Amino acid sequence: METFFGIPLVHSDHLMHLLVRFAIDMVAVLVLIGLLYYRRGGRKDYFFTDVIISVTVFLLCILLDNVKLDMGFALGLFAVFGIIRYRTESIPIKEMTYLFAAIGLSVVNALANKKVSYAELVFTNAALLGTAAVLEYGFLGRAERSEKVRYDRMDLIVPEKRAEMIADLRARLGFDVVRVEVGEIDFLHDIAIVTVFYRPRNSAKGSGK
Repeated sequence: METFFGIPLVHSDHLMHLLVRFAIDMVAVLVLIGLLYYRRGGRKDYFFTDVIISVTVFLLCILLDNVKLDMGFALGLFAVFGIIRYRTESIPIKEMTYLFAAIGLSVVNALANKKVSYAELVFTNAALLGTAAVLEYGFLGRAERSEKVRYDRMDLIVPEKRAEMIADLRARLGFDVVRVEVGEIDFLHDIAIVTVFYRPRNSAKGSGK
């Protein structure tokens, strides 16, 4: 075997193992984030972040597996990335769940030992993706999403005009707004921070509204 400064140039068996595991992981992550999350009205920045973090975690885990990387340390990467990326931003619980699922898939695909067959590994990925698909497109398919917006119609923020406020937000945002929550109010600049709860457009079409 050829070496360079004592390091093998190619481990054919290890390389094939890496490529197969990486292919399984990428298919699973892209289905989870691309098809299940992003197509349901997900944000592009979260899509980018989830995929890049999952690939990074996978490569870290599989390449450091030879130095006896344990599962606790691997899962601890989630906390590290969370602190680095999200310590100044409030991330919705659903987006955080998708991120955790993507990292979990990468950890499983990278650290599954030789006692776990490829069939078992594929089934594990399919089980998680299937569960997410049923929840996302099944009986939770009409689940509400939320966004914070800066709202300038101060005359409509009073509880008595909540119906008018929802109608105004529907017209201006194009969402199927179902309810709103008024947060911070800046009377100096006539701006209110409003949390808008809405259903995705494809869900709204199915409701006949």
